[in-house]
Amino acid sequence: MSALDLESEYNNSRRVPEFPAIAARWHAASDAYRARVDPAGLDLAYGEHPRERYDLYPASQDQAPLIVYLHGGGWQEGDRALYAWVAEALVAAGCGVAIPSYPLAPDVSVLEIVDAVRRFLVHLWHHDSQRPTLVGHSAGGHLVAAMLASDWAAVPDVPADLVRAGVAVSGIFDLEPVIATSVYAALGLDEAQARAASPRWWPPPPPGRELVAVVGGQESDEFRRQTRDMADAWAQAGVHARSFEVPAANHFTVIEQLGVYGSMLQVAVLGQARFRRFCERFGLRGGSGGCRRTRARGSHAAARRRSCRPAGRGRRRR
Repeated sequence: MSALDLESEYNNSRRVPEFPAIAARWHAASDAYRARVDPAGLDLAYGEHPRERYDLYPASQDQAPLIVYLHGGGWQEGDRALYAWVAEALVAAGCGVAIPSYPLAPDVSVLEIVDAVRRFLVHLWHHDSQRPTLVGHSAGGHLVAAMLASDWAAVPDVPADLVRAGVAVSGIFDLEPVIATSVYAALGLDEAQARAASPRWWPPPPPGRELVAVVGGQESDEFRRQTRDMADAWAQAGVHARSFEVPAANHFTVIEQLGVYGSMLQVAVLGQARFRRFCERFGLRGGSGGCRRTRARGSHAAARRRSCRPAGRGRRRR
């Protein structure tokens, strides 16, 4: 594929000219929600860099799942404050949510961003002692895969399986195709650096980890290919990995499905997060093999089905 083709495939601002209106919608919803929450949970530090801050939105009940949302922006833009609307949707569904900012290129490299997100997850573990489910969009999707493939056994004072599950939305998992594009020029990558920063080419996570890779049906061929390839490669290595497309969604509207009750994306995230929390509470592994064992018992599978319901919704009356 030529450099010109790659420019078209990976330049989402050009592919979706209505993005400024979409971002304005996110800003308005996020500003309104942040104005209503307890400010004590906002702008918390997890490191020394000025951007190593996070917002914590607690669930309304005890023993709730914890979701970490990793924002996109091409590793060059974005901030946690823009995505408070994501927290609003997931808190309403009965989950706690943490959203970090992280240092950005060109001030730091992609691998340094990966290290910053690892530090955040270590900090969060020490604060909450709970394994989170990760959700990330675009560059955040890449970071979800990077966290799943990280060797947590080499990190002191955290579980070797700190990150068991994640949902990567519209991620770039192989960075080599973006080297020649203008939108990612600030990353300063050569071929060796791009490959080193690509979870697609890292050793896959051990069996029992879970990845759901999601992409919009209206996204470019390259984004859709990257999503399929990432899930297929890890599935062949024994990871519980799958992918799906969200019909009629572009690179930006796909993530808005998190706030749509009953959407494919919301069900995937809530089902994963609540089932993983259930397994953690009762000492179950919760991997692909564990899922099969608990389904055979019946009651655990029923709990997973129930977990997909947002908080406050009971059984329908007949």
